[in-house]
Amino acid sequence: MNHILVVDDEAEIRSSLEEILREEGYGVASAATATEAMVLLEDAPYDVVLLDIWLPDRDGLDVLADIHRQGAAMRPEVVIISGHGTIETAVKATKLGAYDFLEKPLSLDRTLLVLKNAVEARRMRAENLEFKRQFSVGSVLTGESVPMKALRQQIRLMAPTNGRVLIYGESGTGKELIAHSIHAESLRRDQIFVELNCAAIPEAHIEAELFGYRHGAQPGGLPEQRGTLERADGGTLFLDEVGDMSLKTQSKMLSALDDQQFTPVGGTQPIRVDVRLIASTNKDLEEEIAKGNFREDLFYRLNVVPFFVPPLRERKQDIPPLTREFLAEFGRQYGRPRMEIAEDALEALAQYHWPGNVRELKNVIERVLILNPRALHIERKHLPPLTHKAGTRSTEEFSTLQQARDAYEREFILKKIDESRNNMSRAAELLGLERSHLYRKMKALGISVRE
Repeated sequence: MNHILVVDDEAEIRSSLEEILREEGYGVASAATATEAMVLLEDAPYDVVLLDIWLPDRDGLDVLADIHRQGAAMRPEVVIISGHGTIETAVKATKLGAYDFLEKPLSLDRTLLVLKNAVEARRMRAENLEFKRQFSVGSVLTGESVPMKALRQQIRLMAPTNGRVLIYGESGTGKELIAHSIHAESLRRDQIFVELNCAAIPEAHIEAELFGYRHGAQPGGLPEQRGTLERADGGTLFLDEVGDMSLKTQSKMLSALDDQQFTPVGGTQPIRVDVRLIASTNKDLEEEIAKGNFREDLFYRLNVVPFFVPPLRERKQDIPPLTREFLAEFGRQYGRPRMEIAEDALEALAQYHWPGNVRELKNVIERVLILNPRALHIERKHLPPLTHKAGTRSTEEFSTLQQARDAYEREFILKKIDESRNNMSRAAELLGLERSHLYRKMKALGISVRE
């Protein structure tokens, strides 16, 4: 639940906002003075503060300045409200760090929309700060193989520029981590990082997700919604699996890149933005261009700086450090003591061809920890048949054709679920099945959604 603090000296406004916001699913507290508000802010975290500019004990802008001095990770977004708003006051509030400025009498639709966007902005800010705290380029891109050393060097060279980047690589190779690393080393590192997975969003919705929409554009929808391009203004936008974007959306995206502005779905006024674009694909875009599935002019706009992420089977030298990193990560997550892995187990992992790449290796290590809760030393016997018996399963593991068929179907379905990042609709599409049929198959094969 997201928490809102309402600070206003008018009891009627406080009461009205508390009732409305609770009905919208927010946790709400209120204060009549700046002193009360600062006490509440010290006692508990809030996502957004609705702050009246005229308070009986202090000027609201002074309170805003105090709030903005808090640590960035804990600081709420502040929306200023005033019955005597002027352009000069709004500009001053924005310079002091206010997210937005609302005039009294408050419009309900406008207030709810601003709060929704402010909550999302704070969430994204917190995620970016946490990512920077936990990772650096060296730690995210684990491995000492020649390709990984080259990638780290390429990031150091290209990240400080504003050049557009197109990351090539199979599913599961770590394209998203490359994008995060570029942003973390860029001149926009203190600004927002926004991601849009083009493969996970239905074609009918991707244009609205990317460009946003305005009142009346979506039947039964919210009055308006900011798109990812608008939310990424000043920061970095990562378009994951851009090869899955429809031709119609590609055309509009091309125009947005050329002009650095766009018009939301159903809107009439263009919005100007300053966004660095990073895209990724697991497809051969030149082949997609030849098939008529991807625009050649958009390809040249995106492909300013190409990055190539090799599959795990081509950098098996990185499997041991990746495995130890995942053991440590999941050990912390599941409250396990430090674990080691035997050399013969590492050899078995290196022998497997890893069609799902690093993501598949990570899933295998998590599975091993879950299924062996008391093991402190991971041995070859703890590994699933997927790895250490990959070449001999049909003759050594199965006694009937049906067992072999079920095992293959199980692993194939798991692979597609993994590729779709647990988006079951997308997985069903990749498998050529109805979603309900996929769930029945999973149940019959003993596959849980968690797995």
